[in-house]
Amino acid sequence: MNDLGPFWLSIRVAALATVLIVAVGLPAALVLARTRFPGKSLVAGILVLPLVLPPTVLGYYLLQILGRRSPVGHWLEQTLGVTLVFHWSGAVVAAAVAAFPLFLLPARGAVEAVDPAIEDVARLLGRNELSVFLAVTLPLAWRGLAAGIVLAFARALGDFGATLMVAGNIPGLTQTAALAIYDAVQVNDSSRAGWLTLWISLVSILALLVVQRTLPSRGLTR
Repeated sequence: MNDLGPFWLSIRVAALATVLIVAVGLPAALVLARTRFPGKSLVAGILVLPLVLPPTVLGYYLLQILGRRSPVGHWLEQTLGVTLVFHWSGAVVAAAVAAFPLFLLPARGAVEAVDPAIEDVARLLGRNELSVFLAVTLPLAWRGLAAGIVLAFARALGDFGATLMVAGNIPGLTQTAALAIYDAVQVNDSSRAGWLTLWISLVSILALLVVQRTLPSRGLTR
């Protein structure tokens, strides 16, 4: 029986990373889509930078920011008792940062596609901003938001470089499926590598099918 522990850890890491991505990315998408402010293009560029940075470079930046000797890492450890480096929670953060642009871009596009005039009508009828979002923006933009969520989950599921740099490769603790596949190949354990690759591939294919069905008029192949 092949050990699927790394696969289930990857599922947990990707799911928590996706929650974190949506919690941060949805407000960011709304701000970028609906407001104007100095330096908006710069901010947008920084937020999608993980999409083009080499994974190890991204991981190095995160290691410098979240390490125990950094101001942020020291504050988290002393104030909240949280140590992200070489812990599975660090894998969540690394995967979330790496996958963040794949949610932000379609989410921002979906919000921008909603006619602001419709939202203004709802405001004239006495709706507050939260009510406008829930009753108008969300129902009209849900397809793009859902596609972004699925894409971010799939990207977080297979993260390698950033996770390795931040969380390390500790079997049973931080070794996700991508890291376990690498280790299995190194020791010529083709059976374990094959099983983990199969499971990751099946989930990724399922994610792409969901995206295709969610955005039938703007399929990825067009």
